[in-house]
Amino acid sequence: MSALPAKPGLRHSVSEWNSNNHQLSDTAEHERYVSNVIRQEGRSLRNETNCKTTWDESDTSRRLSDRIWDVARWKDTLEICAQKVDEEMEALTLSKEQTEQALAATAVPLEVSSECLTLRDGRPRLRKEVELIERVQQVLQQHIDKAFEQLCVLQEARHQLTADLQNKMDALDIDMTCLSLTKKSPQISLKTNPTRIPPGSSTPQEWVQFSQYNVACAEEAMHLSQQMREDTSLTRAQLQNELDTQRRATEFALRKRNHHEEQARDELEWQIKNTEDEMAEMESDIHGLDADLQAKTASLKLAHTRLENRTNRPGMDLCRDEVQHGLVDEVHQLEATIMALKQKLSEAQHSLQKMKLHHSRMLQDLSRKQEALSLEQRSMNTRTRLKSPSCTDKTPVLLVPLTNSSGRSNLQLLAQ
Repeated sequence: MSALPAKPGLRHSVSEWNSNNHQLSDTAEHERYVSNVIRQEGRSLRNETNCKTTWDESDTSRRLSDRIWDVARWKDTLEICAQKVDEEMEALTLSKEQTEQALAATAVPLEVSSECLTLRDGRPRLRKEVELIERVQQVLQQHIDKAFEQLCVLQEARHQLTADLQNKMDALDIDMTCLSLTKKSPQISLKTNPTRIPPGSSTPQEWVQFSQYNVACAEEAMHLSQQMREDTSLTRAQLQNELDTQRRATEFALRKRNHHEEQARDELEWQIKNTEDEMAEMESDIHGLDADLQAKTASLKLAHTRLENRTNRPGMDLCRDEVQHGLVDEVHQLEATIMALKQKLSEAQHSLQKMKLHHSRMLQDLSRKQEALSLEQRSMNTRTRLKSPSCTDKTPVLLVPLTNSSGRSNLQLLAQ
């Protein structure tokens, strides 16, 4: 005989059973309502977030595009400025080399002027020329030193521009890469704390001010360099004019002095020749005076002898006759003549001695003038070196390619 199922121990009433059924129905309807609300809210959230995400992605792409445009604009500005700096550096280097050539060109004139100054024993005109050349060398060296210092300033400005330009290119590459990424790109992934602020970050205002400062510094350096080139060019021209003027004045003074020396020499030679002729004439006249003096002395001896012999006449024949008077007059005349001849002979001999002494002094002075004229000629010959082709020809300036501080000689290489 089969066993009967056990009866539940708890029994509910019909009202409780109905109440339970209503409760289950109400709960089911409430849960369905809540679920429907959540589903509607979820759909609305999906639509809203999809639109927001799409807008944010679009806005970010737009901002990236704007940023790329800003960076590219500044990159172009920096490239143009850097190119101008390179051109100014080349121009300043050329000006510096021309100034160095002008300085080197003063070596020969200084050597020539110093040699002439030594030969001419400190002539004022030559001393002035030497002082001018030394001053010109000092001024040119100062301009060379200033040009070198300005080149260093330009090189530093070029270095800052190059570094800024390189940073712009790197940032441009990064932003263009970011702009090209999409949700389907294989390179994307979740990162750890991507919203952090990296050390050394700058604000947009600081970013603009930094590039503006670099460009402003470069432009100021270029402006100073241009002024320096103009000043150097003007100074070179002025100094060259001063050197040419002084050289012409010195050469004119030397030619004038040489002409005066030649005139003095020729005059002295003419005086010496005339003096020698006069001395020869005087010596001839002295011989004549001496001969006449000897002849007059013989005549006096004759007259003395005749008078003495006639004193031996006897008695009344010792008469002071006409012969006696004539002999006495003759003796007196001869004595006066001999005295006059001796006086004139002494004067002639004294004059001849003075002429010989002066002739000796003129010969010594002629020797000095010939030596001075020889020195003048040596000075003139020495100065012909100033007109030689090696001193007047202008050597073409060789341009040396410049390398900026980044080691690149072409801005386009920065993009590689």
